[in-house]
Amino acid sequence: MNFDFTEDQRSLRDAVRRWVDKGFTFERRHALARAGGKTRDVYQELAELGLASLAVAADHGGLGFGAVEAMVVMEELGRGLVNAPYVHGALVAPVLLAAGPADLQQAWLPKVADGSALVVLAHQERHARYRLDQVATTAKETSEGWLLTGRKSVVPAGDEADAFIVPALHAGQISLFLVTPGADGVRLRGYPTQDGARAAELALDATPAILIRHDGLGVLEHAVDAGIAGVCAEGVGLMERLTEMTAEYMNTRQQFGVPIASFQALRHRIADVKMQLELGRSMSYYASLKLGEAPAARRRALSQAKVQLGRSMRFVGQQCVQLHGGIGVTDEYAGSHYFKRLTVLELTFGDTMHHLGEVSQRMQDTAGVFA
Repeated sequence: MNFDFTEDQRSLRDAVRRWVDKGFTFERRHALARAGGKTRDVYQELAELGLASLAVAADHGGLGFGAVEAMVVMEELGRGLVNAPYVHGALVAPVLLAAGPADLQQAWLPKVADGSALVVLAHQERHARYRLDQVATTAKETSEGWLLTGRKSVVPAGDEADAFIVPALHAGQISLFLVTPGADGVRLRGYPTQDGARAAELALDATPAILIRHDGLGVLEHAVDAGIAGVCAEGVGLMERLTEMTAEYMNTRQQFGVPIASFQALRHRIADVKMQLELGRSMSYYASLKLGEAPAARRRALSQAKVQLGRSMRFVGQQCVQLHGGIGVTDEYAGSHYFKRLTVLELTFGDTMHHLGEVSQRMQDTAGVFA
């Protein structure tokens, strides 16, 4: 199998890296985080580069690129520690909106493509423990339309979004709905997250909504899998840059008159870090390449990737912080922010233990042996 990137993919990577180097320094990111984490302006800059249109079909003004191009972009955004809801707005939302009726697609997908609308998935509920099929929010059909009642937690960029895609229970099945922040019965409480971004609690009380699709669990799973693949790729970029920073520090920091990189025990530890990085990279590739598979194979593959990335991100983050010593946890040093972001990604779209359970459940017929 050929794992080389095409010329177009390499050009895309270079374009994103140039923007990161020029337009998103650590100082800018630090200032945004200290100001509360609102990053709509950053997302708009990514849209001006054409990146918001990456996963939108050409019929709606998008580029119609695939999973590998998304992976390339996410790796570079990870390397640059770019603080923006890109996975949620540009990779997850188009999958969900594309499952809706033609008039809804025409109304929203062009806005997603040009960045004028930020649409995010609001699916997490407190009791669900990352399970997508556990939904307590209810939908009621009336003569005037649909009304939703329920609560959603940790909605990414919730107080900056122009619309939410909300799974709700109706007639025993999970359906997908579109809700705008200004609708009746909507209550939002935004807050900063550990990694300097923002999230919100969303409460709905007989809130008017637009139906996207009945029986939407399959579409929801596909969209979340696209999000997992994006998170995995971002994690690879984060780990790669943090490893580079740690190696540079070890070659500079001296103890007993010599660089600490000359100490054999520390060389072994950074070698283990590099091993975990490459394990994570291979599983990130695996996740992106499996997005086009049948649902059962795709879901298992994405959970397998999230398990490995979760383990790799935790190991790399913890080891690199320890190899830095005290400076590794200071707010003024970039390494601590990479560690925070890796910690949040390990919990995004399901933590390691959740996905380990998913893998186990989906491999019972093969006794744990990969088919």
